[in-house]
Amino acid sequence: MSIGPVRLNHAVLFVTDLPRAERFYTDVFGMVVAAREPRANAAFLRLPRSGNHHDLGLFGVGTSAPPKRRGGIGLYHLAWQVDTIDELEQARKVLAEARAFSGESSHGATKSVYGADPDGNEFEIMWMLPRESWGEFENSAPVDHLDLTAEVRQWSGVGTAGRILPGPAGAQA
Repeated sequence: MSIGPVRLNHAVLFVTDLPRAERFYTDVFGMVVAAREPRANAAFLRLPRSGNHHDLGLFGVGTSAPPKRRGGIGLYHLAWQVDTIDELEQARKVLAEARAFSGESSHGATKSVYGADPDGNEFEIMWMLPRESWGEFENSAPVDHLDLTAEVRQWSGVGTAGRILPGPAGAQA
């Protein structure tokens, strides 16, 4: 049995200087800050033509952080998107059976389970609410308890993968 993600949804990086990293990604990639989470010294950025809540998360950890270790500079995890909350529930079971499950959380607009590969590389399997249901989570990305049973009851069968917004006039799709 396998999980069956539909795409890599977003990347999260630890950075030494959060404002500097925000400037780089907004200036060079044209990203916009979709949300900030001050308690985690984090910013969540969205590409201009993305239908995604965020494409890149940045967590400021300061200059004294050791490189290439959990909490250090570099890649934190990759997030793989599934189409339905039912697939997220299945992913949690598969990860648990593989002894790779490491946690779960609700980020408002997204619901997530986490794991690690045999080398300790962390990843997220996530499902995103329908865009029109983001509501109060439009510009926030909390880290809260996930009640997956309740989420499945509410959202079972609702597919949300595969939307790309039209780009600005003259941009290539």
